[in-house]
Amino acid sequence: MRIKSYGNFGNMNYLYKFKQNILRNKMEVEMSQVTIKVDNAVKKFDKYTVLDHVNITCNKGEICGIVGRNGSGKTVLFKSICGFVKLNEGTITVNGKVMGKDMKVLKKAGIIIEEPGFLRNKSGMKNLEYLYMINNKRDKKYLRSVMENVGLDPYSRKKVGKYSLGMRQRLAIAQATMEDQDIIILDEPMNGLDNHGVQEVREYLLQLKKQGKTILIASHNREDIDVLCDKVYEMDNGRVISEK
Repeated sequence: MRIKSYGNFGNMNYLYKFKQNILRNKMEVEMSQVTIKVDNAVKKFDKYTVLDHVNITCNKGEICGIVGRNGSGKTVLFKSICGFVKLNEGTITVNGKVMGKDMKVLKKAGIIIEEPGFLRNKSGMKNLEYLYMINNKRDKKYLRSVMENVGLDPYSRKKVGKYSLGMRQRLAIAQATMEDQDIIILDEPMNGLDNHGVQEVREYLLQLKKQGKTILIASHNREDIDVLCDKVYEMDNGRVISEK
């Protein structure tokens, strides 16, 4: 009887360890798919709370949408994820690294939060070339394709100072995506675009998603969110009030 009991205990112990290994492996796979995780984020300016225990998760290859009226906390959340604003409480983890601890500012990311400061007396193509050369990159053919993807003519000599709001927005999207960034964060990317421009940018973002990019966008246009997003968080008064 003792030998049998010992054998059963040994089998149970083996099964328990086997089950634990399966669960651990599952958790590791799930964590490897998480690109951005915001955990109980709190941000205050003086006595005003602009982020109130915010929790969001955006996985690799997903387009995640943040919706909410002006002043709901969307832009401050984006700046916090990028490392431009320091939280009072909570953590933001990007690809397993804690912002403000393992990484001061977000790396290998394309970001549009406010309008970029382009050189107004240069063409769109020249602006991208100058920015691209910062990292010793000079592939003009590739840059031309990026401009075409957002509906701009790379051969145009028109100065950025003469661009319409929609053209500047297209150029900003080109700048945010031209270095094959893994993470793309776009605050109101459709601003100033006509219907044709909106369609072109939507198709471009879906193309980037297929390449495995993680895209986080804020938009006041519900149709943009419905067409593009795998997951949607709605914010109001600094809180996430719904997730779909």
